[in-house]
Amino acid sequence: MGTSFNERFDQHGAWRREFALRLKLLVQWLKDQDMLDASVEDRLHRLETQVRVDKVMVAFVAEFSRGKSELINAVFFADYGRRIMPASAGRTTMCPTEMGYDPEVPPCLRLLPIETRLQPQSLMEWRMVPEKWERTELDVSNPKQLAEAFARVADTRRVTPDEARALGFWQNQSMQQNPLADASGLVEVPRWRHALINIAHPLLKQGLIILDTPGLNAVGAEPELTVSLIAQAQAIVFILGADTGVTQSDLSIWREHLVQDPQDAATRLVVLNKIDTLWDALDSPQEVQLQIDRQKRNSAEMLGISEQQIVAVSAQKGLVGKVTNDAALLHRSCLSVLEDALSNGIMGQRQRILGAAVARSIAALRSETGRVVHIRRRDLTEQLMELKGLQGKNRPVIKNMRMRIAQEQAEFDAAGAKIHAVRSVHLKLLREIFSLLGPVSLKREMAQLTVALSQKGFKLGIKLSYGETFERLRANLRHVQSKGLEIHTMLVAMFLQLNTEYGFSLQAPDEPLVNTYLNELDLIERSHLQYLSIGNAFRLAQPEFAQQVTRALSTRLRGVYETALGDVETWSKSAASQLDSQLRERRKNFARRLEAIDRIAQASDGLGERIAEINARGTELDQAEVKLSELTDYLLQMTVVARAGSEMNAQVH
Repeated sequence: MGTSFNERFDQHGAWRREFALRLKLLVQWLKDQDMLDASVEDRLHRLETQVRVDKVMVAFVAEFSRGKSELINAVFFADYGRRIMPASAGRTTMCPTEMGYDPEVPPCLRLLPIETRLQPQSLMEWRMVPEKWERTELDVSNPKQLAEAFARVADTRRVTPDEARALGFWQNQSMQQNPLADASGLVEVPRWRHALINIAHPLLKQGLIILDTPGLNAVGAEPELTVSLIAQAQAIVFILGADTGVTQSDLSIWREHLVQDPQDAATRLVVLNKIDTLWDALDSPQEVQLQIDRQKRNSAEMLGISEQQIVAVSAQKGLVGKVTNDAALLHRSCLSVLEDALSNGIMGQRQRILGAAVARSIAALRSETGRVVHIRRRDLTEQLMELKGLQGKNRPVIKNMRMRIAQEQAEFDAAGAKIHAVRSVHLKLLREIFSLLGPVSLKREMAQLTVALSQKGFKLGIKLSYGETFERLRANLRHVQSKGLEIHTMLVAMFLQLNTEYGFSLQAPDEPLVNTYLNELDLIERSHLQYLSIGNAFRLAQPEFAQQVTRALSTRLRGVYETALGDVETWSKSAASQLDSQLRERRKNFARRLEAIDRIAQASDGLGERIAEINARGTELDQAEVKLSELTDYLLQMTVVARAGSEMNAQVH
């Protein structure tokens, strides 16, 4: 048996905390050595933030009565000794529920009223208006109070069919999917649109986010849930009933709301839950297993996936086994098999991605800081050769040496105008990139699609409008890369000239690439086109619903553009800071050389003292270089160990 998901997450959290601490030590040491320029500091800050706040969202998606909330209880909350999420008969999650941890917010449950669906704001925008959410304080040390508070996510209310239609829960064209009306003609709909739970659960504190989603009708009525939240989850657990197999509504959720990517197969798990319903005293264990295997094969065939992506479990028996310490029942529930799959699939991939990103950043940081050490060593060697050349020389020779250094300094300062001119062009091109990735540009590129979505009735040709819009967005990003390449080419030429004429060791950072953002656009487009299938065509005909889709798309695209903009800014700052750092070191070098000459001219014994000082500084620099290697080697070794551990667990699995 491999490491469980909870244990793997604990290990990952411990690794992140230790790495962040080691990173802080490196920052302090670089400050003490006067090697922390703006670029290095920004790089380290981004790296520390990436490691500290690395989030892993696991989305649980299923039709009603598949045991989804019970599975969440069994995997994540069994330590409370009771059910925390509502999972008893007649009580189930009715609204999308996010569980996470924010230390800036007290433990609480926040509920967004369903009536907000009648207004145009997106879920992301409603998050910025906390006073519109109904709030319940939580006592994290009281499982009973937690369970009672969480039960509110199952609240419903009765409305007329017209009200249900306005809220997105009633479609005249798909009567079989509509909620049943009671004797008064009223239908049941969720009371809440979205729930946010903030508690200091050990896993949540380490960056886990659990997304619990309701059934088909509720998922389809909230476009932002499908095209944003679920689409961005690092892992999706899709739950079926072992007693029912793949039903028509299960198939609708799978086809319309879960974007399929062959590269993400390891993070798309299908759970065949409630295998205990197949346990029969009249059947032998072998016969029961044959039934389970048959359901797995049939389900895999209907969903079009590998049978290895399906895990058969009993969440209810697994929870009971954990709470009562019944090892035999827990083993028979096969819950550990699911936890192994989550551990090796989600956490394994997450550790590999984060480890690779961290390793690249540390290697770049060491290279950048190593150049500063190289410059200082070269300057010391230059000064030492000058001073040794003055040994036994008379005052006129020393005076001529000072004049020569002053002339070098004047020529170097004159080059500042050339550097300033290149920087002006650099900033001009950078402003053009900022304009391309700004909100005005995004709104302009989306204008045609916005108009198409705003039209009344069926949106004929909407997929064509999507295709044209995303092609413009992709062209825009390629234009950004072209501008970045132009800046890069200019920097390479300038750095080469400065390296040749002034002995710098400048190295232009690689040109910014937009492949990551192009892939993100592809994913967003696929999730929207999948969502705008026949199943949602009638919903899309409603102007309010179409407006929600537009806002959800705008929010998601704005996030992509802002991230791209931040990366370009960091890339540009890296090149500028490197130049500033070496210019600053060169000016300091001139000042030191002139100071040494002046001291030698004033005192006959100044030359020997100055040579001894430079030798001492050389020794200090040797020690600093060893320390830099030691600090960065340790960080790199941590990433190697993390990635090797995840790969080994994956092979064992």
